[in-house]
Amino acid sequence: MRVLFAGGGTAGHINPALAAAGYLRSKQPDAEILYVGNKGGMEERLVPAAGYDFKTIRISGFQRKLTAKNIRRNIKTVFRLFSSSIESERIIKAFKPDICVGTGGYVSGPVIRAAQKLGIPTVIHEQNAYPGMTTKALAKHAECVMLAVEDAKKYLDRKDNCVFTGNPVRVSVLQAEREAARKALNLDDRPLVLSFGGSLGAAALNKAAAYMLGESAKEKKYQHIHGYGQHDEKFLDEVHAAGVKEEENPQIRMLEYIDNMPECLAAADLVIGRAGAITLTEIEATGKCSILIPSPNVAENHQFHNAMALVNRDAAVMIEEKDLTGEKLWETVNTVLSEPGRAEEIGKNAKAMAVLDANDRIYNIICEKAKK
Repeated sequence: MRVLFAGGGTAGHINPALAAAGYLRSKQPDAEILYVGNKGGMEERLVPAAGYDFKTIRISGFQRKLTAKNIRRNIKTVFRLFSSSIESERIIKAFKPDICVGTGGYVSGPVIRAAQKLGIPTVIHEQNAYPGMTTKALAKHAECVMLAVEDAKKYLDRKDNCVFTGNPVRVSVLQAEREAARKALNLDDRPLVLSFGGSLGAAALNKAAAYMLGESAKEKKYQHIHGYGQHDEKFLDEVHAAGVKEEENPQIRMLEYIDNMPECLAAADLVIGRAGAITLTEIEATGKCSILIPSPNVAENHQFHNAMALVNRDAAVMIEEKDLTGEKLWETVNTVLSEPGRAEEIGKNAKAMAVLDANDRIYNIICEKAKK
């Protein structure tokens, strides 16, 4: 089988495609897989590193705020809409896929649209409770829209092609083992706090994390791995200002991007992060205790609702960004980790929410809808 995946912009769109591709390859080692991403997007680094053939197109989104600079950007976007369609058709005709799978982001739009125009079966995976613009635009002509959250169906015009699958989980996340991961990361017996603000970073979370790491450097009760993202150049300055000296605190590791997330998740005792769909899926799948800080800057405030689904089941602790301070975060970390059995209880409740056969559901749909 020949399968083309398209999705990008953030890890939230890339990881589902990599998860589905990894599971497909585990089932069909001879399957031919091509991933199409945006030129300059983070997928350009992550996908080849995962071992998949990779092609690029150039696409960008429209800027809603009308400034002189954004008007120029929008004009460029119009031209890229035409050129990306031509590029997508050329790639599809050369690869001759049996099916095309879109996982969101601007890049999946022209690719999936071109596939539909050429008569290639297409399926879409929507990770959130509120469908993105790309999903809404492509759903009408897709063979199937795979939903991670059943509530998303009500926002789509067409209902008959919607199927609940859950979010896919990377095989590497499911297979990672705690003790082996902790040994590989050279950790000792102290709890590991894994924190990150997403692939692009989160300034508010990073600021609070800088304070947390400063306090932790004094007490040395915990080990830390913190991913600060691509777009927060001030973070390291804030950490140093908080009193953290890397050479004196080997238990604190700060990375722009966490490339070995499955290993870090397996080793962690507490996870601090946003409430994006894929983050929550992997927290549930691995049964981890978490402190969630939903981003308020997303469509329909969907991260808050994502987080509340866990909070209402005592499967996570939440701090809204409007209430977030370094002191509040540090206090919450200590409260969760100091109460005997509390972190384990929260993690157990999270595990009970996991849809662990999402990979199999998605794989079966791809096989069913593929061009015979």
